[in-house]
Amino acid sequence: MNKVAIITGASAGIGRASAVALLKAGYHVVLAGRRQAELDAALASAGADATRGLVIVADVSQPESVNALFDKTVAVFGRVDVVFNNAGIGAPAINLEDIAVEQWMAVVNTNLTGAFLCTQAAFRVMKAQSPRGGRIINNGSISAYAPRPNSAPYTSTKHAITGLTKSTSLDGRKYDIACSQIDIGNAATEMTERMAAGVMQANGAMAVEPRMDVQHVANAVVHIANLPLEANVQFMTIMATKMPYVGRG
Repeated sequence: MNKVAIITGASAGIGRASAVALLKAGYHVVLAGRRQAELDAALASAGADATRGLVIVADVSQPESVNALFDKTVAVFGRVDVVFNNAGIGAPAINLEDIAVEQWMAVVNTNLTGAFLCTQAAFRVMKAQSPRGGRIINNGSISAYAPRPNSAPYTSTKHAITGLTKSTSLDGRKYDIACSQIDIGNAATEMTERMAAGVMQANGAMAVEPRMDVQHVANAVVHIANLPLEANVQFMTIMATKMPYVGRG
């Protein structure tokens, strides 16, 4: 049986690399995101394996859009085996007291509510399909454990993802649904390009931070996705070895 995966935020970075890796691993993959042209380019980058892919424009912060994403996936491929809740945004790196409520809500709606809505839709499909069950993978980030300066909205949502991961793991047991969280530190993507020039540290200093090839993250996603449902990677941290995280930096 060919497994079916949905990747949110698939137009660039970690989502794009993971979608291509799953396609090359033999999955049928739905690439979901808000930008049609970028999604099309991401799928095309899989070469011959792109024939097993499908692009669906979706906004994970909107319930109707999420429902349409899952309905179309099931209509085309018949089931959903893996969901990678990867879509995420940040707010401007400004003082906490200067963050607008609208900026806060935009991050919460995408990073947290979006992951919840996709999880809810996945439950409805996975518990009813045959064979029953599936796997949900949440992108938690190193920010699920330690904040960067001026990152309250992003860090808060990523801490909350850990709670969602645990609740999903518990509530999914009765439906044979497993849930993992992959916490990523400094993968080399468009989002982390600024680290090569230097980013603010906790003591206010600016420092260049090492990055790692995003393919290592994509390979980790494939590894988790390929596990039988009797086994689970509950939490995985994959990071640039020398990034300032462990200890005092």
